[in-house]
Amino acid sequence: MQRRSLLKLGAASAAVLLVAGGAAALLQPGLAGGVLSASGREVFSGVGRAVLDKSLPADEGARQIALNGLLSRVDILVQGLPPHAQAELSQLLALLANAAGRRALAGLDQPWQQASIADIQQSLQNMRLSGLVLRQQAYAALHDITAGAYFSDPASWALLGYPGPLKI
Repeated sequence: MQRRSLLKLGAASAAVLLVAGGAAALLQPGLAGGVLSASGREVFSGVGRAVLDKSLPADEGARQIALNGLLSRVDILVQGLPPHAQAELSQLLALLANAAGRRALAGLDQPWQQASIADIQQSLQNMRLSGLVLRQQAYAALHDITAGAYFSDPASWALLGYPGPLKI
């Protein structure tokens, strides 16, 4: 395949993903009223399980409490984003919540809640190392929002060995 053909294919693929994401966002937005919708919560819960795997409590009940806290802090983070960033995040989450979008963008066959942690981690790793900038940006957004929201909670600082801010 010639370079020009490959570039055309990449541009066409990106356009299809953008159109599909826009259509999915109209049907089932990732954000509703400035907070995560049910589908957005499913995506971030799945990503949280994978990104924070060893940082989350081992006990299932405590793990679910930690994930619910993560989702609450993601809502707070989202409310602090400018409107255009909220719109882009909503489109990304809508695309990832949709089966076709999830497969195309993340390469994940199963829904977020049914996929294993290893499958989600592999999916995220493939996004991170992808040759498509769109997939890399999606990975960076999901990873950074998840980690930032989780580790903003002072209760998680002990896991990192961080004693907290110095008192001056």
